[in-house]
Amino acid sequence: MSELIYASAAAIAKAIRTQEVSSREMAEAYVQRIEQVNPKLNAVVQMNVESALLQAQQADDELAHGHIRGPLHGVPMTIKDNLDTADMVTTGGTKGRMGFVPEQDATVVSRLREAGAILLGKTNTPELTLAFETDNLIYGRTNNPYDLSRTSGGSSGGAAAIIAAGGIPFDIGSDTGGSIRLPSHFCGIAGLRPTSGRVPRTGHILPPGGPSDALTQIGPMARYVEDLIMILPIIAGVDWHDPAIVPMNVGDPDDVDFKGLRIAFHTDNGIVTPIPEIRESVEAAAKALDHAGLSVLEARPSGIEQAPELFFGLMQGDGGAGIQKLLKMYGTDEPHPWIQDLIEQAQESQMTSARFGELLFQLDLFRSQMLLFMEAYDVIVCPVNAYPAMLHGTYAEHLPSFSYTFTYNLTGWPGVVVRVGTIGKGLPIGVQIVARPWRADVALKVAQFLEEEFGGWIRPPI
Repeated sequence: MSELIYASAAAIAKAIRTQEVSSREMAEAYVQRIEQVNPKLNAVVQMNVESALLQAQQADDELAHGHIRGPLHGVPMTIKDNLDTADMVTTGGTKGRMGFVPEQDATVVSRLREAGAILLGKTNTPELTLAFETDNLIYGRTNNPYDLSRTSGGSSGGAAAIIAAGGIPFDIGSDTGGSIRLPSHFCGIAGLRPTSGRVPRTGHILPPGGPSDALTQIGPMARYVEDLIMILPIIAGVDWHDPAIVPMNVGDPDDVDFKGLRIAFHTDNGIVTPIPEIRESVEAAAKALDHAGLSVLEARPSGIEQAPELFFGLMQGDGGAGIQKLLKMYGTDEPHPWIQDLIEQAQESQMTSARFGELLFQLDLFRSQMLLFMEAYDVIVCPVNAYPAMLHGTYAEHLPSFSYTFTYNLTGWPGVVVRVGTIGKGLPIGVQIVARPWRADVALKVAQFLEEEFGGWIRPPI
């Protein structure tokens, strides 16, 4: 059992179905592991032990009578605290919701439960998910399992930290500027940001609307790529609430012509040059793909340097009114200093309606130019960030380095992160695999290959 907690969700689901292990035994093992590591990590902020154990026993009883709910039957999960859960407090990291219990689950939570997953706890997030480090005034800061003095990233830092530490097989994150991919890189796990419009955001702390709406997408995080592949079809698809969701089929990575893929890679986006170890890791990934017989060329989209101006312009375009509206709606009168800084920066930008209109025009040109680049390629392989996990409290000093992720929030394309390297005393290095719109299957196929080549997740010392 001590080793099975580190298995994939797919392997655990199979072990439960074949009765090699019971759902209750798995839930108890993960409770024990969370109790062991969470005092150091502060990754799981709410636990649902009694209810989860009852649900696990029910799953075992159903299985004994030949009933299987779905592909995740009896598998424990945690859920990031920005997604509504009907039986647990959901704060979104903001003090106005300290005791808020939603009336119903977020769409993705409901779909995972219907597939048989059992909710064990909620994971930490920065307030309103609007920071690249996980810290808030309710639960405090989450630490990186490979080095407690460093951040696990944000905004899905709690999810990434507890997955990496073997406390749960998978979680669901959200990504507005890199909030799935960045913590996956910092914590050495696998994460998928699907194409914008793929997964409903109903029940997310950031409701539809506002300049950042098109940037945000929900996706799975796990230790293994095979779990991302399994979970995406479960959570994807129209729910008749989120107006941005498109009824597109989810492709199967097994159907992808791997040897026929055309790969572009770059180690420097022209905005911030990564440290040598990260550049070398991307080059090693590209070399492995080349040796596998794929067409691999070093190239990057022209005009990518516009990304910071466009991203931060969109985030500040309403003068901070959107964030202030959310704080008022949630009854929060004491925001985290990082949130207050965002509001003040947006107010100081003094963006006119004419300038905002020009920004939207530039965004369309940028997206068109990026699409033109992808006409010649199926995949872009590049860094996730210019740096590995940063020391706590320093992310604001390195904001341009996050352009490696938020560039693809602007395009809306799918991106997968998988571990390919290590720096120093065990800090993970991930690589980002970006595919054409709606082709997460292609990115996942490449990620699977790189995971096999480089080993993927490595158990942290915690």
